[in-house]
Amino acid sequence: MAADLILKSNAIFASTGDDTFAGAVAVQGNKIVYVGPAEGAEAFKGPDTRVLDLGDKMVAPGFHDSHLHFFQSAMYRSPYVVFCEGRSEQECVNALEAVENVRGKDDWMICYGWYHSLWDDPHEPSKKSLDAKYPDRPVCMHSGDAHTLWVNSKGLEKLGITKDSVPPKGGKYGKDENGELTGIIYETAGLALTRKFMQFSPEEVRAAFVQFIRDLNAQGITSVCDMSMMALPGSDFIQDEAYAQLEKSGELTVRVHMFPTLLDDLSRPEALRASYHSDKLRTPGLKQFFDGVSCTHTAYLKEPYSNAYFPGDHGRTTIPPEEMRALVLKAASKGWPVRIHTIGDEAIHLALDYFAEARETYGPLPKGQNCLEHLENFQPDDIARLKELDVLAACQPPHMVLDPDGEERDLGPERAKYMWPFHSYEQLGVKYAFGTDSPVVDINSMNVIYDAVTRQSPVNGYPEGGWQPHEKITVAQALRAYTRGSAMAAGRPEDLGTLEEGKLADLVVLDKNLLAVDPQEILSTSVVMTIADGEIVYEKE
Repeated sequence: MAADLILKSNAIFASTGDDTFAGAVAVQGNKIVYVGPAEGAEAFKGPDTRVLDLGDKMVAPGFHDSHLHFFQSAMYRSPYVVFCEGRSEQECVNALEAVENVRGKDDWMICYGWYHSLWDDPHEPSKKSLDAKYPDRPVCMHSGDAHTLWVNSKGLEKLGITKDSVPPKGGKYGKDENGELTGIIYETAGLALTRKFMQFSPEEVRAAFVQFIRDLNAQGITSVCDMSMMALPGSDFIQDEAYAQLEKSGELTVRVHMFPTLLDDLSRPEALRASYHSDKLRTPGLKQFFDGVSCTHTAYLKEPYSNAYFPGDHGRTTIPPEEMRALVLKAASKGWPVRIHTIGDEAIHLALDYFAEARETYGPLPKGQNCLEHLENFQPDDIARLKELDVLAACQPPHMVLDPDGEERDLGPERAKYMWPFHSYEQLGVKYAFGTDSPVVDINSMNVIYDAVTRQSPVNGYPEGGWQPHEKITVAQALRAYTRGSAMAAGRPEDLGTLEEGKLADLVVLDKNLLAVDPQEILSTSVVMTIADGEIVYEKE
């Protein structure tokens, strides 16, 4: 049977090796039926076959974002939310002017993106600055790392939070020296409130999802892992019904792998797995949270932070270790792969202990892949344990260049040497995957590759020579992590992530061969075509 589409190129990267080759890829329906020398594709050419001679443009597997939060990413791009990283507290407050009139006076005004550690005067903000400008309207400012809320007095009132309120375990309501609320809400306490201010109509959600899917395709992204946003029951923010409607209408042009929260009650993930099992939409695993983030000293460390806020300041777990252990063992007993948010070295160490116990007790998983998420700082011996226990490291390269100076302030120069150890993964044979953690950072595929290869900021090239340059990797290695590695994280290495006969036809075409250009040219490289499930879903004008 003839192919529907044949792509000829001098630079095909199959994600199975280190080099590109000149040849062709033939697609029939939604499957790849041929990969090899161009002359071999002639056997698949029919009267209706579309043949594209791409010259030196690069053909690669479609990119796969192994860790993002779809609902927040889509809605934060909508007209109802404004982005502001800002250089100061007041600049972020002023940014709210963009959403003053998009909703009713009693509705939430929402901003996201602030990082106080990056401000010219890096201090933690408070409700006072918001109250001064918006005393009568509820305001919520979601931090760029999605772990902290900054709200005004009207917002606290609308949320029903007083100085006597008790936060959920793993969270905290910020208070000043007099015991008054500051308007800063940390970790699970803030995450638990997200559903109260992130309220939109089904029509608003659908429109935002459709646009976000288009944005993903324009970045060459054909597959994502939608990770639970929080560990509390009913708050994973995974919109399965919205996905199902888009799949039915033919608008789901990105494969979605849903990872709901790992709880003692597994009824929701079991129901999702039973209901959604197509090539486009499925539930391959579960997600949990074990600690916070380094910049607020909520990531869980073995030793105290170098710039400790108080004696013994080494962060904390979001749930008791014994509870996490029990959850991992229960999931293993049911054959569920688990992905755990672990940023601090002690959170990573304990999670590996639990995976080891689960593996010893129940054997290897029947399908899928246990993963740790983020893994920003290691106890050195634990890097090799990832390989030994067959645990995949799901990483987000743009995270490491958000504030490298801040990471060294928090952890000190010795511990910083073991942060985001991509080269070490390669040397030790550790499986690893790339993504963005959107909306924490943007879904910019070239930034993902550039950051991993250069370990420099795509904005200003800082630091010169790259941060922790001994952990740089090659372009080919970065591409494999963003394709084949992410397919492993989704539990689908058998049909995604490489260009091989029989695999699903998800491909991206770039205007440059990334393996043949200076790393600085990665940032000026464009996606010219994206093919998802055998269909061209994006073409650059």
